[in-house]
Formats: sequence, C-alpha cells, structure tokens
Amino acid sequence: MVRAWFLDSEGNPGRHLSLDELKKEAGVRYHQLNMKTFHTDGRIQQIQREEQFMYHDVIEIAPDKLPNYEDRVRGFHTEHLHPEEEIRMVIDGSTYFDVRDSHDDWIRIKMNPGDLLILPPGIYHRLTLDEESPDVAIYRLFKTKPVWTSVNRSSSESVSSDNSEFNSNSHSFESESSDNSE
Repeated sequence: MVRAWFLDSEGNPGRHLSLDELKKEAGVRYHQLNMKTFHTDGRIQQIQREEQFMYHDVIEIAPDKLPNYEDRVRGFHTEHLHPEEEIRMVIDGSTYFDVRDSHDDWIRIKMNPGDLLILPPGIYHRLTLDEESPDVAIYRLFKTKPVWTSVNRSSSESVSSDNSEFNSNSHSFESESSDNSE
C-alpha cells in the first residue's frame, strides 16, 4: 500500500496523508494492483479504458538498462509538469514520486510494486530514486504513442522527447486485446 507524507522545507518527512487527503490536496488518484495477476485480471485494462489510455511501455531505470542513465535520472528529478494526465505503476523495485499540492508544498509518495498513480495534468512533480532500491521498473500508460512532453519549472521551457529508445517496446492495448501483435 502506498504511503504519502508532506516534506518540510528541509526535505524531512512531515504529516502523513491518507489516500483521500492525497486526492484532495494534489488530485492524485491511487490504485493497488496485484503484480502476479495484473496482466490477466482485467484491472489495468479497465483503468486504461476509463482513462482513455491506449499505449503502454516499461521503463527500467538502472545503470545497465537505461541509456544516458545519469542525465535521465537528473531529468526525472527535475521538477516539471506534463500537459496531460500521467499514469505510472511500479512493477519492480521502489521509488518516490514527489508532487506539489495546491499550496505548492511537496508531498512524497513511496511506491512499491503494484502501486499505480494517476497524476492530473499540470501538476508539478519529480521522480526520486529510492537509495535502498535504486533500480526500478515502471509501467507507463499513454493516451497516444509514447511522447514525453514536459515543462520544467525552473525554465518554463517546454522540452519534448519522442522516447525513441522506448517506442520499440510500447504496446497498444487495442492490438494486445485483439491479436497480441505489436
């Protein structure tokens, strides 16, 4: 089960939040999926249909798996937003998603396998690796073919990446459900 808490100005843990408070304070929604059955129990497909997300991929954040690892991790940790909803689920390892609430305070969310977050469009956030489990695999959902567009808070410049290193691993839910082709 996901845990969430406020971070103080020094980055120290503060008051814990319930899932209802997380949704109220930051608009973040949560689902817990069973990692043994999530491919077959229909829950991920139901979320995909309800949220109108058509594609997914898996990003493995590890020095031997992710090209330009150091630069990419720095980019993930840079505070940014996306113009569209973001759905992420940890499938291996653990990590933190830090999100800004409506008062611009940080909320840290600890994610473990099976934890799925739906971040609303326009919410500033960052990914922080867990020092105890720095290698993490994340299942990412996309409304269209995977294109990652972000606006960094510090520069207000839009940065776009076509995620070409991941597009070969992206899958359409439609094709999966009809003929398992890629």
